[in-house]
Amino acid sequence: MSEVHKLTDGSASESAERKVLPLPKDFKATVLVGIFCLIVLYALYLTGEIVVPVIIALLLKMVLQPATEILVDFHLPRFVAAFLVVSVLLGVVFALAFLLSGPAASWVSKAPASFAQLERRLDSLSAMARGFQKASQDVQKLGEDATTPAVAVKGPPLSTFLFSGTRALAAGLLTIVVLLFFLLVSGNSFLRRIVEILPTLHDKKQAVDIINEIQRTISVYFGTVTMMNALVGILTGIAAYFCGLSDPVLWGSVAFLLNFIPILGPLVGVVLLGLVGFTTFVTVWQALLPAGIYLLIHFAEGETITPMLLARRFTLNPVVVIIALVFWYWLWGVAGALLAVPMVATFKIVCDRVEMLKAIGHFLGTEAREIQPADS
Repeated sequence: MSEVHKLTDGSASESAERKVLPLPKDFKATVLVGIFCLIVLYALYLTGEIVVPVIIALLLKMVLQPATEILVDFHLPRFVAAFLVVSVLLGVVFALAFLLSGPAASWVSKAPASFAQLERRLDSLSAMARGFQKASQDVQKLGEDATTPAVAVKGPPLSTFLFSGTRALAAGLLTIVVLLFFLLVSGNSFLRRIVEILPTLHDKKQAVDIINEIQRTISVYFGTVTMMNALVGILTGIAAYFCGLSDPVLWGSVAFLLNFIPILGPLVGVVLLGLVGFTTFVTVWQALLPAGIYLLIHFAEGETITPMLLARRFTLNPVVVIIALVFWYWLWGVAGALLAVPMVATFKIVCDRVEMLKAIGHFLGTEAREIQPADS
């Protein structure tokens, strides 16, 4: 059925759509809600160092809760099960950091010489640019008696742009670990307290329905994305090895980590592998080969395999995803970019389940969802 036919499907479907997607009618209430949202966003901006570790701990709790429950089913005390799960997580993180610290430090120490070599490699392009600039100035001199002084525009270094905000994230590591441990120990008791304070049985059922769907969706999302990112990292490391790059494990790990940030992460990976290629190889095609192979791997994973595995669980509007990535990166740095998609998906689940917010859920997704009431 064509899109035009869908939009002109008759009054019956339009009436049903209005029932599914109610719009607010009170203008003053809408304005007050908008002002309240702006106040909340400003509060999140001011309290980012506290809020970010809490959100990360809550998301990790959703992902690691099934593993904790499996250990509890084997008659381990919940305290011991939570301790084992958190210990394994920290062990993996510290092992990865220890494995990559040496190659990363080596590349950082070689960065000044590498960039000097890259500048010499691009000297021909620089000469061409200088020639074009001189020609433009000559043309301007023909029309004017005075010359305009050149203005050098110097932006922040790439490292500052990429890793702004990570200091607060590293400082909150202890908060994440401690909070995650106690969330796993408490199980669902914390969420049960929230449900118990709701006034009506309908609200309680709706809250349980929303919480269960959020837990299932976030667990499936992070499990699938982690598995696919690991595959991207392995293939990128193999490609780097056969292309002749040193430290292929480092580049595979970098590809694995960057792929957690949709769109922006792979772009950074392409630029990074391109720079490394130009500082390593002589010919242009050899220099661009690692970045090109990584881009093909990312397209195969990001455009085909992962969407097929996630199916309809994460049918988010791509424009909304890009805006969320840019906004949350501006608000919280790299941590915000990592949390952008899960937070938007969680908010969409809530909107799809709450009658008065279904219009927002429809806007955030690629297509409308038919959600039955919780008490039906």
